[in-house]
Amino acid sequence: MIWNRNLAVFAAFNGAMAVAVGAFAAHGAGPQIKTLLTTGASYQLAHALLALICSIIPVGGKLPAVAGWLASVGGLIFCLALAFLGLLSLPALGAVAPIGGVLMIAGWLVLAFAAFRSQPVNA
Repeated sequence: MIWNRNLAVFAAFNGAMAVAVGAFAAHGAGPQIKTLLTTGASYQLAHALLALICSIIPVGGKLPAVAGWLASVGGLIFCLALAFLGLLSLPALGAVAPIGGVLMIAGWLVLAFAAFRSQPVNA
Protein backbone atom coordinates (compact mmCIF):
# COMPACT_ATOMS: atom_id res chain seq x y z
CA MET A 1 0.00 0.00 0.00
CA ILE A 2 1.25 3.46 -0.90
CA TRP A 3 0.42 6.17 1.58
CA ASN A 4 1.36 9.65 2.61
CA ARG A 5 3.42 8.89 5.71
CA ASN A 6 3.83 12.52 6.84
CA LEU A 7 0.09 13.11 6.67
CA ALA A 8 -0.59 9.86 8.53
CA VAL A 9 1.86 10.79 11.31
CA PHE A 10 0.35 14.28 11.64
CA ALA A 11 -3.15 12.81 11.70
CA ALA A 12 -2.18 10.30 14.38
CA PHE A 13 -0.72 13.00 16.62
CA ASN A 14 -3.80 15.12 15.99
CA GLY A 15 -5.98 12.20 17.04
CA ALA A 16 -3.94 11.65 20.21
CA MET A 17 -4.19 15.33 21.10
CA ALA A 18 -7.94 15.30 20.51
CA VAL A 19 -8.35 12.39 22.92
CA ALA A 20 -6.20 14.16 25.52
CA VAL A 21 -8.20 17.39 25.21
CA GLY A 22 -11.45 15.46 25.39
CA ALA A 23 -10.29 13.58 28.47
CA PHE A 24 -9.30 16.83 30.14
CA ALA A 25 -12.70 18.28 29.26
CA ALA A 26 -14.42 15.29 30.83
CA HIS A 27 -12.31 14.98 33.96
CA GLY A 28 -10.44 18.17 34.74
CA ALA A 29 -12.05 21.17 33.13
CA GLY A 30 -14.38 23.56 34.83
CA PRO A 31 -17.98 23.76 33.66
CA GLN A 32 -17.44 27.03 31.80
CA ILE A 33 -14.80 25.66 29.44
CA LYS A 34 -15.94 22.05 29.23
CA THR A 35 -18.17 22.73 26.23
CA LEU A 36 -15.43 24.59 24.34
CA LEU A 37 -12.91 21.81 24.91
CA THR A 38 -15.38 19.06 24.04
CA THR A 39 -16.40 20.79 20.83
CA GLY A 40 -12.80 21.40 19.79
CA ALA A 41 -11.75 17.83 20.57
CA SER A 42 -14.70 16.38 18.64
CA TYR A 43 -13.94 18.36 15.51
CA GLN A 44 -10.22 17.68 15.77
CA LEU A 45 -10.75 13.94 16.17
CA ALA A 46 -13.15 13.74 13.22
CA HIS A 47 -10.75 15.63 10.98
CA ALA A 48 -7.73 13.62 12.15
CA LEU A 49 -9.63 10.53 11.02
CA LEU A 50 -10.44 12.19 7.69
CA ALA A 51 -6.75 13.03 7.24
CA LEU A 52 -5.74 9.45 8.05
CA ILE A 53 -8.17 8.16 5.43
CA CYS A 54 -6.90 10.71 2.92
CA SER A 55 -3.35 9.51 3.57
CA ILE A 56 -4.17 6.09 2.11
CA ILE A 57 -6.52 6.96 -0.77
CA PRO A 58 -4.81 5.46 -3.83
CA VAL A 59 -6.56 7.53 -6.54
CA GLY A 60 -7.07 11.19 -7.27
CA GLY A 61 -3.46 12.32 -7.52
CA LYS A 62 -2.37 14.75 -4.83
CA LEU A 63 -5.84 16.11 -4.07
CA PRO A 64 -6.70 13.61 -1.32
CA ALA A 65 -3.48 14.53 0.49
CA VAL A 66 -4.27 18.23 0.10
CA ALA A 67 -7.73 17.55 1.51
CA GLY A 68 -6.21 15.67 4.44
CA TRP A 69 -3.76 18.44 5.24
CA LEU A 70 -6.48 21.11 5.06
CA ALA A 71 -8.76 19.08 7.32
CA SER A 72 -6.16 18.15 9.91
CA VAL A 73 -4.52 21.58 10.13
CA GLY A 74 -7.97 23.14 10.28
CA GLY A 75 -9.00 20.77 13.08
CA LEU A 76 -5.85 21.58 15.01
CA ILE A 77 -6.30 25.34 14.65
CA PHE A 78 -9.97 25.10 15.61
CA CYS A 79 -9.30 22.97 18.68
CA LEU A 80 -6.38 25.07 19.87
CA ALA A 81 -8.30 28.31 19.39
CA LEU A 82 -11.20 27.02 21.49
CA ALA A 83 -8.87 25.56 24.12
CA PHE A 84 -6.88 28.78 24.48
CA LEU A 85 -10.10 30.80 24.45
CA GLY A 86 -11.41 28.77 27.37
CA LEU A 87 -8.24 28.08 29.33
CA LEU A 88 -6.50 31.44 28.96
CA SER A 89 -9.56 33.66 28.58
CA LEU A 90 -8.20 35.21 25.40
CA PRO A 91 -11.28 36.44 23.54
CA ALA A 92 -9.20 37.42 20.51
CA LEU A 93 -8.77 33.72 19.79
CA GLY A 94 -12.47 33.53 19.09
CA ALA A 95 -11.59 35.14 15.77
CA VAL A 96 -9.03 32.40 15.00
CA ALA A 97 -11.45 29.48 15.32
CA PRO A 98 -13.28 30.31 12.06
CA ILE A 99 -9.97 30.02 10.18
CA GLY A 100 -9.79 26.42 11.32
CA GLY A 101 -13.41 25.94 10.36
CA VAL A 102 -12.83 27.27 6.85
CA LEU A 103 -9.84 24.95 6.43
CA MET A 104 -11.91 21.95 7.55
CA ILE A 105 -14.68 22.83 5.09
CA ALA A 106 -12.09 23.30 2.33
CA GLY A 107 -10.70 19.85 3.10
CA TRP A 108 -14.08 18.25 2.59
CA LEU A 109 -14.67 20.20 -0.63
CA VAL A 110 -11.25 19.29 -2.05
CA LEU A 111 -11.94 15.64 -1.23
CA ALA A 112 -15.32 15.88 -2.99
CA PHE A 113 -13.61 17.40 -6.03
CA ALA A 114 -10.98 14.63 -6.02
CA ALA A 115 -13.70 11.98 -5.85
CA PHE A 116 -15.67 13.65 -8.63
CA ARG A 117 -12.76 13.79 -11.04
CA SER A 118 -11.34 10.33 -10.31
CA GLN A 119 -12.16 7.41 -12.55
CA PRO A 120 -14.73 4.99 -11.13
CA VAL A 121 -13.38 1.58 -10.18
CA ASN A 122 -15.36 -1.37 -11.53
CA ALA A 123 -15.45 -4.13 -8.97
